[in-house]
Amino acid sequence: MTDSEEALLEAARRGDAAAFSQVVASYRPALQAHCYRMLGSVQDAEDALQDALLNAWRALPRFEARSSLRSWLYRIATNACLKTIARRPKRVLPVDYGPPADPHDPLAQPLVEAIWLEPYPDVGLEVEDRLPSPDARYELRESIELAFVAALQYIPGRQRAVLILRDVLGFTAREVAATLEMTPAAVNTALQRAHRTVDERLPPKSQQATLNALGNEGLREMVDRFVDAWERADVGSVVAMLAADATIAMPPRPTWYRGKDAVASFLQTVALAGDKRWRLQTVNANGPVAFGEYLWSETTQSFVAEAVTVLTIADNMITDISSFRLPDLFARFGLPDHLEP
Repeated sequence: MTDSEEALLEAARRGDAAAFSQVVASYRPALQAHCYRMLGSVQDAEDALQDALLNAWRALPRFEARSSLRSWLYRIATNACLKTIARRPKRVLPVDYGPPADPHDPLAQPLVEAIWLEPYPDVGLEVEDRLPSPDARYELRESIELAFVAALQYIPGRQRAVLILRDVLGFTAREVAATLEMTPAAVNTALQRAHRTVDERLPPKSQQATLNALGNEGLREMVDRFVDAWERADVGSVVAMLAADATIAMPPRPTWYRGKDAVASFLQTVALAGDKRWRLQTVNANGPVAFGEYLWSETTQSFVAEAVTVLTIADNMITDISSFRLPDLFARFGLPDHLEP
């Protein structure tokens, strides 16, 4: 901690709320990303972080600096997340909620329950957030990929916390034990169990590794092809970019489709049907390729916010299209609610 941070912390201990806000400001993005990994929801992460910071403010006079301020804040944030996990169902993607649909059947109605995993705006995620540790297994941007966060939701809360604190943030077993009031041996056992669950659910290669292999030029060419094909409603060109077992999902509807033929049928009859006109705007979400999708409205004579869509790529093909039609996503990603023609 620098001298200026120490001075702010001392002022905060004396009741200076502005000093407290200033001293925790640099930790907020990383803490929010931590809460998102734990909870799979941007809104839940925001709520948990607010609770955590309020608890930290109240407990600050008792903070004796036996651990770093960073470790102390992560302890409070982790416990706030565990309380949230205990009182609500896990977040999932449609592919984990039920079987794929028949493209000849009507779309299911959206589910009103808050059960869906949400995309995360990763702008501002700091690379230097990780503590040096030979045991850390995941890069920060890998740790907010949809597949990784979705896999985390299948791990019990305390195991989930152990894996994130150890493998993503690089805390030692002893530090994690202090955070979760466990023994170091219990932390190591929980980590082994968490590894088994996550490894069973993760693809062979992360999106970060896939995009790095593709290279900036290859990625740009793929993005341009997809945007051009989607905006022209060219179903054939979109389908040509898909892997044989590609999926498309659209939460909050539980309906999803698997396979090029099923996806093509859905695009032809629903998403890109008739005279629909789209505009796509690239965004940073969960590490891989993502877009804000806008659909033309005759009523407003503009392109209106419709979905935040995340693509998953493997072997130079698109394997998953996840279109999140969830409230408030555009504002969270800093996107406008409409685009002029």
